[in-house]
Amino acid sequence: MEMLAPYTTLRLGGPARDFAEATTAEQLVSLIAEADRTSTPTLVLGGGSNLVVADEGFDGLVIKVATEGVTVSRDGEQVVVTAEAGEDWDALVSRAVSEGWAGIECMSGIPGQVGSTPIQNVGAYGQEVAQTIRCVRAYDRRTRQVADLEARQCGFSYRDSVFKREPGRYVVLAVTYALDVSELSAPLAYEELARRLGTEAGGRVPLGRAREAVLALRRGKGMVLDPGDPDTRSAGSFFTNPVLTAEQAAELAVRAPGHPRWEMPGGLIKVPAAWLIEQAGFPKGYERGPVRISTKHTLALTNPTGTATTRDLLELAREVRDGVREKFGVTLVNEPVMVGCALD
Repeated sequence: MEMLAPYTTLRLGGPARDFAEATTAEQLVSLIAEADRTSTPTLVLGGGSNLVVADEGFDGLVIKVATEGVTVSRDGEQVVVTAEAGEDWDALVSRAVSEGWAGIECMSGIPGQVGSTPIQNVGAYGQEVAQTIRCVRAYDRRTRQVADLEARQCGFSYRDSVFKREPGRYVVLAVTYALDVSELSAPLAYEELARRLGTEAGGRVPLGRAREAVLALRRGKGMVLDPGDPDTRSAGSFFTNPVLTAEQAAELAVRAPGHPRWEMPGGLIKVPAAWLIEQAGFPKGYERGPVRISTKHTLALTNPTGTATTRDLLELAREVRDGVREKFGVTLVNEPVMVGCALD
């Protein structure tokens, strides 16, 4: 049996009953199709950065995606970049910055593989992949066909997509991004980043400067993988920022007058989960046995010594979630994919 903990950034998770590695898209499809034919439970494993695996492991076939390859073509003032699902995401961002391709530079330092980016609609510092994805090639397990889904078919929204809403249906094989040919970043949409770069929201800076600033900010929050930093032994942000209806936002305003908030389309209000967690009594470094909230970023739950279990992590997550709900009436939702376990 192959232990799954070494394949996750949390370093948590029990054994897989069976384990295989797919080095080509064709091999990946073949493994999935055969597993479906024999009704074998499957887990497609990317970089393991947004994953919480149960201590009991996975009673089925785990397929490690190890596909590689990037193709580039020019389309007017843009480049069209297609990357295989197993390509390292930050390596792709680094190449884009060095080549003068703008649109994903503010997502520097995010761990994981390209294939995971459309599932969560990965984003950071005012950018999200939905802004640049042209299409996603995926194997549809329902139709048993490989399909190219255009961006409009992917159902992208905040940290969400059709791939996430229909778990188990699609296996991402490759992602195509349309990036601007420019030495300057896309207009900066995140005030913290703009301030660090000495400009205002909407300003543009050289791509390299944007990447360096983002990496510095992420390192300061323990969000760049570093074997020497125990705060990076996490799944990144464990909770998403709650998006509230006007009615829910009004109720929160009564409980927490003047709380930070961002207005969103449709009258919705987004509230920073980190602020809710801290105000509910869970500061950076808050410990529960062998697990703790990161000393650098309230949204990250960590396994600092590598001795914790998934059960330990979930107990801390439940304590934080329940504490926020009791004080503010807002229920936090976990961002990582749960395999064989759940908060409820």
